[in-house]
Amino acid sequence: MSFKKNHIDIISMGCSKNLIDSERMIRRLEAKGYTVSHDPKKPNGEYVMVNTCGFIGDAKEESINMLLNLGNLKAKKKIGKIAAMGCLTERYLKELQAEIPEIDRIYGKFDWDTFVNELPDLKESERPKEWDRTLTTPPHSAYIKISEGCNRFCAFCAIPLITGRHKSRPIEEILEEVEDLTNRGVKEFNVIAQDLSSYGKDLYGEHRLAELINRMADINGVEWIRLHYAYPADFPLEVLDVMAKRENVCKYLDIALQHISDSQLRRMRRHIDKKGTLRLLKEIRERVPGIKIRTTLMVGFPGETEEDFEELLEFVRAQRFDRMGAFAYSEEDDTYAALNYEDDVDAETKQRRLDTLMAEQEKISEELGDKQVGERVRLIVDEYEGKTAICRSQWDSPEVDLTYRVSNTDARPGEMIMAQVTEAMPFDFIAEEDKTIELVINK
Repeated sequence: MSFKKNHIDIISMGCSKNLIDSERMIRRLEAKGYTVSHDPKKPNGEYVMVNTCGFIGDAKEESINMLLNLGNLKAKKKIGKIAAMGCLTERYLKELQAEIPEIDRIYGKFDWDTFVNELPDLKESERPKEWDRTLTTPPHSAYIKISEGCNRFCAFCAIPLITGRHKSRPIEEILEEVEDLTNRGVKEFNVIAQDLSSYGKDLYGEHRLAELINRMADINGVEWIRLHYAYPADFPLEVLDVMAKRENVCKYLDIALQHISDSQLRRMRRHIDKKGTLRLLKEIRERVPGIKIRTTLMVGFPGETEEDFEELLEFVRAQRFDRMGAFAYSEEDDTYAALNYEDDVDAETKQRRLDTLMAEQEKISEELGDKQVGERVRLIVDEYEGKTAICRSQWDSPEVDLTYRVSNTDARPGEMIMAQVTEAMPFDFIAEEDKTIELVINK
């Protein structure tokens, strides 16, 4: 037997919302006396738990391949048992049990706590609070999930089928978690949800995102609050005023638009049209000067014509998004699109359109980056590569956005510095610390 007894490896697949569930599990397992490794390079635990992703075809395939690879390690006795949880198991639990019998224990997205409860206690300790977790991110940065689920039912998306209806967390509970994390040294809070725009409506009967963010900004030690995954229809405009007024609310918004063609937006069931989208983008930029918008777009949805795609391409040219991602449509079981539309855009056309769109965005990003040379920016130090500090600005979310490489600083990870951008590279900036400017810290 070569695996470690009373040791559990947790492997997180997919998005940061999954990561939070993994962190909560780690905290509970540690409270029971187990040692836990997160995303180990060489799993060797008595159990290996895979938190699966089931969003699109590529993500599902990645999760399945991980489980199969672990099955090989189990056969060689390099690991003990395999467990699985998350979005993929929520949708395909019975199928996975039948097709991958190497999985010893399998749970849905929301009943993973059963796995923890089934394991014997190795020590007596008080059960952690529901939201308590062991951070796997750098100690100065954390994700905060403020709601689960979604009521939108876009034609292409399986998320509501996996996570269920939108369910907001109470404001007071979120604030308690934020205060706890600031006491542990967290400065940056990346607020996430499947649909930020709907926050509070189910609990309070009205939008409460602006109130939540404003009260979070009041908490001592909160340096940055960044908003991810807003929905364009029924967007809570009052949060823009909070963003404009509060220095520690980042001038950054992640809002997935998917398309701009009215015919595509209608077929996608996005609950907004081109006119409404353009009006919203104009208002966001007017009410929050200097904001940088991240969006996600889709090509190859059923019925997308060349005219639809050219309209999308022109939209990207005109809007000049600071951050943009795109993907090709992938049919998802039981969604409205899968049940009602023929997947009539061939794979080659999808890839050509995706490549064209991303090439256009690459040019825009390069031009925007060049304009930033000479600017002074406030940065947080994430880590070091040798003697070079790898940093981010308020406009850059962890892992998905740009970084700044600063070689003339001795600031520690988690500290903030002022720096001047000296060079723009394809995927990051070169900058030098400017020690003549004193930072104002939120205390």
